[in-house]
Amino acid sequence: MIRLVALDIDGTVVHGRRPPTRRVLDAIALAGSRAEVMLCTGRTVVGVAPALDAIGLSRGVTLTSNGAVEMDTGTRRVLSVARFERAVVADALERMTALFPGAVFACEHVGVGQRISAPFPDGILAGTVSEVGPAGLLDEPTPKLIMYWPGHSPAETAARAADLHVEGTEPTLDHELPWVTMVPAGVSKASGLARVADRLGIDRSEVLAVGDGDNDRAMLRWAGRGIAMGQAPPQVHADADETTATVADDGLAHALERAFG
Repeated sequence: MIRLVALDIDGTVVHGRRPPTRRVLDAIALAGSRAEVMLCTGRTVVGVAPALDAIGLSRGVTLTSNGAVEMDTGTRRVLSVARFERAVVADALERMTALFPGAVFACEHVGVGQRISAPFPDGILAGTVSEVGPAGLLDEPTPKLIMYWPGHSPAETAARAADLHVEGTEPTLDHELPWVTMVPAGVSKASGLARVADRLGIDRSEVLAVGDGDNDRAMLRWAGRGIAMGQAPPQVHADADETTATVADDGLAHALERAFG
């Protein structure tokens, strides 16, 4: 029996900037009538708000920033934050600057937005964006560090990232943008989901998780039933128990209808 459903947002609930389809919303509501439903996303506290509003989730918790931040879904109050030590961020910035020439960086300012080293493309970051320069990124503790490599492809970024090793970090890649995300070592959607399930008295065998990205892989492996979206990269499919249709074809709805129909 499935008692907890964990959903990625981008590439799972929504397709690009489009809102969830009616079929997806109905399928999430069906799942919510039988189990606890929560979002587990790489988005920030600020960035997740539109998705919560669109879906209508108003109870339980939401995991943001790849599991580094836990938020009360109803009140939108931040419950816990796992932050980097300053020295780890400094090391990561130094190594990524050398490995990705011309890259720009952002550190999450929880509940506010992002503090950036230099301009990012318009609309790519949620909340208030403050340009503080590379040195300014070290002024405040952060749960998440982002690297964006302008003018390069996700494949180029992934190839370079194979040589990226920063102690104290948990890096993940984006398969649609030249983007590397880092959160503190040991932090992931899986670790956050395990914490929530334990608090609710739910065994991992009773958890269903759906996602499409590198940051979903640990969650799909941990959940008793991990489902990869159809458009996910091969390595994500390899970590899942099953595959559904693509996000463009309402794959999440197909998966939840099969599970709860």
